[in-house]
Amino acid sequence: MKYMLTLYAAPGAEPAPGTPEFDAMMAEYMALGEGMPGVATFLAGEGLQPVETATTVRKRRDRVETIDGPFAETREHLGGFYLIEAADLDAALRFAAAIPAARYGSVEVRPVMEY
Repeated sequence: MKYMLTLYAAPGAEPAPGTPEFDAMMAEYMALGEGMPGVATFLAGEGLQPVETATTVRKRRDRVETIDGPFAETREHLGGFYLIEAADLDAALRFAAAIPAARYGSVEVRPVMEY
């Protein structure tokens, strides 16, 4: 089954770029691109630009509205995602727990609908 793992963290909660801690964290992210044999297969994933670069689009009665920035005000921001293939939810949760964002924020695990 496919799972989308979305990564959330408060700005400034992770190590600062250019520090040894940041480099170690990034090495962990890169290693997850190999997947976790016997647990989950990595299908896709990327980090996202800062929330300030977002544009929200809404369409109401044939009128399109665009709003700079995120629509929701939250303490934690969506910072990236993983798309994985795992045998079951338990395996997806094991993969999610290995993501550094789980230490600094949260990782939402959600099954992907297959049509």
